[in-house]
Amino acid sequence: MSKKIIVAGGGAAGMCAAIYAARNGGDVTILEKNDKLGKKLSMTGNGRCNLSNLNMSEKMYNQSAEKRMKEWLSVYGVLDVINFFKSLGIVVKSEDGYLYPASGQASTVVTAFGNELKRLGVKVIFGEQVKSVLVTSGEEEKYIVKTNNNSYEADKVIMATGALAGAKSTMSTGDGYYICKQLGMTIKDTHPALVGFMCEEGEILPKAGVRCAAEISFLLGSEVIAKEYGELQLTKDGISGIPVMQASSKVIRLVDEKKPVYALINFFPDYDDGDFNALVKEMLRLRDDRSLMEFLNGIHNSNVNDMIISKMKLGYAMKMKNISESMVYSIFDNYRNYKLRISGSYGFAAAQVTSGGVSLGDIRDDMTANGHSGFFVVGELLDVDGRCGGYNLQWAFTSGSIAGTVASL
Repeated sequence: MSKKIIVAGGGAAGMCAAIYAARNGGDVTILEKNDKLGKKLSMTGNGRCNLSNLNMSEKMYNQSAEKRMKEWLSVYGVLDVINFFKSLGIVVKSEDGYLYPASGQASTVVTAFGNELKRLGVKVIFGEQVKSVLVTSGEEEKYIVKTNNNSYEADKVIMATGALAGAKSTMSTGDGYYICKQLGMTIKDTHPALVGFMCEEGEILPKAGVRCAAEISFLLGSEVIAKEYGELQLTKDGISGIPVMQASSKVIRLVDEKKPVYALINFFPDYDDGDFNALVKEMLRLRDDRSLMEFLNGIHNSNVNDMIISKMKLGYAMKMKNISESMVYSIFDNYRNYKLRISGSYGFAAAQVTSGGVSLGDIRDDMTANGHSGFFVVGELLDVDGRCGGYNLQWAFTSGSIAGTVASL
């Protein structure tokens, strides 16, 4: 007799779990509170959907999850994801190891999921927000899933409701935390991750947005908490871009605790100390009748130049011959050590994932909860967060596939 399986949530992990459960003979129903499936998935990778990464390793995930991730990735890794998408009719291509659908459109991935769910006979009910999961007594645990509208009986329940990160349109409100807590699980403190940061009022930032290659370090006192390289984005009130997001999960707790966290930006990341000093000495030969504006014209982006000159309270009309050699060195030092005080993050609405969540100590290797062999927790609900580059979707597919397969047995 087919197992009656309820999947709470129709995102990446939930749809993946439903497909694996149905392929193995399960009688599967997805309860989704939105009016469509894969709403957050359709927005990932700037609408291109970075599915996974050929450079797959447990080291790409938060430290508290590394040990478990190594085992889970050995069960269902990047090659399994590629083969899974082939089975959905999605051609996967690599861009420097980053895996995308060949279509370049996240919408084709969501459509492929929906088509497969329909082909397998998975029932999808929209506008149903899971409110509670009750465990019935008896020889074998059964479950009653209560929503805002109805009540459903199930042999197995897979919680894939997502966490707190995402735009309001995705309705990511962390509903699953309360339900998991009611069933005895511990919820680790949650924070936005893969998110940008706001800078303290009074810090000098560009009036217009800037994108440029840079190295950025985050400091607590003299201690370097994180260091990343990539395309940095500076706005009138803060910093973002890939390097900031990559560092955010290591920094966010300190920021939320109002610790004195600073960002130190190197706008010349490809120069070592020797090369940079040689550059400065070469530029010192231009201390003549030209203005400071003329002098800096070819040094860097004009908005970055503006930031540094404003911070140093200099005037562009100043003649270079009137600026001391030590002052020129100070100007150039700011291009390699531009310091900004961080005041907070842009929050869950701007975050791509959530740091924290259901403790992995409460979850077995098969994604079931300790003490409840028919209750599974997958995806972002768990205390697992990865770097940018497809690692969080890999986790969604890994956890969803394991849970869906086991639930149907």
